[in-house]
Order: sequence, then structure tokens, then C-alpha cells
Amino acid sequence: MKTSIFALLLCSNGMILVTAQSVRYNLFQPYISLSAYSQKQNDPFSFTGNQASLAQAINTSIGVYGQSRFMLPETSAYTLAASIPTHLGNFGLQLNYAGFKNFTENKIGLAYALKLGKKVDVGLQFNYYGYHILTYGSASAINFEIGTMLHFSEHFNAGIYVYNPVGGNLGKNKEEKLASVYKLGLGYDASDIFFICGEIIKEENKAVNIIAGFQYHFVKQFFAKAGFISESGTVYVGSGVGLKNMRLDISTNYHPQLGFSSGILFMIYFKTKTQ
Repeated sequence: MKTSIFALLLCSNGMILVTAQSVRYNLFQPYISLSAYSQKQNDPFSFTGNQASLAQAINTSIGVYGQSRFMLPETSAYTLAASIPTHLGNFGLQLNYAGFKNFTENKIGLAYALKLGKKVDVGLQFNYYGYHILTYGSASAINFEIGTMLHFSEHFNAGIYVYNPVGGNLGKNKEEKLASVYKLGLGYDASDIFFICGEIIKEENKAVNIIAGFQYHFVKQFFAKAGFISESGTVYVGSGVGLKNMRLDISTNYHPQLGFSSGILFMIYFKTKTQ
């Protein structure tokens, strides 16, 4: 059983150990990251989809998200994101952890974003990624990701994002290559309560993937969101409630072959940026 779980975890993360290409951008996309393309729905997780969106943060905030992938405790994964606005630009922290005792992986990311006028934002993030496999050992690498956000109007935004553009290798003999990823994202704030967005993703040596979703506040405190991932045929839904400076979400997604995954998210906003 443990061997089966181990194999499932490796396959679900898109990882092949020998002469492989492996990508380590956010495990939870798109549920927590598509808000990057909204000026009205920005939250502490937004920059995990495109670092430039961090420039729009006006509150110091922190969020945590955990997901039981395919309803197995051994494949659970967690992320923490924090946004810190300052007069010198905005800073972000991202921590990811996934796995169980036979296989663990983690990521630490430090991000910075800046507004270049009213129409353009830019952001950069440096990451330390590592994993440990029982009997195989450990490996790690440092890489970076960069994003640009264009604000065509108050409602329409577009972003360009690149992960690991200069390559990078893992392992003592550098046998595993981290893949490069390129994204084009679009978001439209139809109103203060409805947002729709999508991304076109090209990962190195893989077919183009399209993801899309929407978020709708049907009353002030309550909202729902849903979307799909074309590559795997996965659909996701979630709902949440906001109370003063806090928000709580419950989410689920369905993979046609691997089944359901459930998640819970909590965010808190601390203070407003001083102008």
C-alpha cells in the first residue's frame, strides 16, 4: 500500500526521477492563485500565480491552505502565503510542504513587486526547492520566477509569467532538470462581486494547458468559485465566508482517474497600507 501511495504521489506531481524534467510551481493552482488577475479580489495567495499582483496588495495579510490530495493523508499538501506592503514596494513569503515520511518536498519563496505607474506592475520571486526520498536521499535547487501585470482598465487585466527560465538541475549528478513554464493570464472584474479569469500555460516538453475559473459574491459575506483544468480534465469548486478581517474557504476538486481532493483555506488581514 505504501508503495502504491508513493507511486501515486510521484505521478500526481509530474515527477520522473531519471533524466527527467520536473516542474515545481504551486501545487494548488488554480484555486488559490487565479485571483492574481483581479484588482478587486486580491488576497495573500494572489502572487503565487503571478508575482506582479503582489504590487496591488494594500493590506498586510497571511493565508494558509491545506489539501488532502485524492483523499489520502500521505498525499496531503500545504501552503502558506503572506503579503507585506511597504513604501519601498511590496514583499511576499511563500512556503509549500507536501508528502509523508517516505517522500517529502518543500519550497521557500521570497517575492518582491513594484508598481511602474498605473498600468504596469512587475514582480520577482526567488525559490529554494528541495525533496527527500527514503533510500534515494535528498536534492535541492534554487530558481526564480518573474511576472508582469498590465492593467488595460479598472476591470480588465492581463499577466505574463515565467517560471525557471534559465533551467536548473537537481540531484548530486544533476540528473533531474527543473522544467521551464510560461503563462499568459487574463482577468475581468465584471463587477465588484463577479470575476472571471483564465490562463494559457506552456510547460517545457508538454502540451498547452488551459485553466479558467470564476468567483462570485452572491451576498457580501459569502462567495463561491469554480473552474477547470484542461490538461487533466479536473474541475474544482469552493465556497467561503468572510467575517470582518478573516475568510474561511472549503474546496474540492475532481480528477477523472484519481478522484476527489478536499481543501480548507484561512486568511486574515492585519492592517491597511499607509499612503
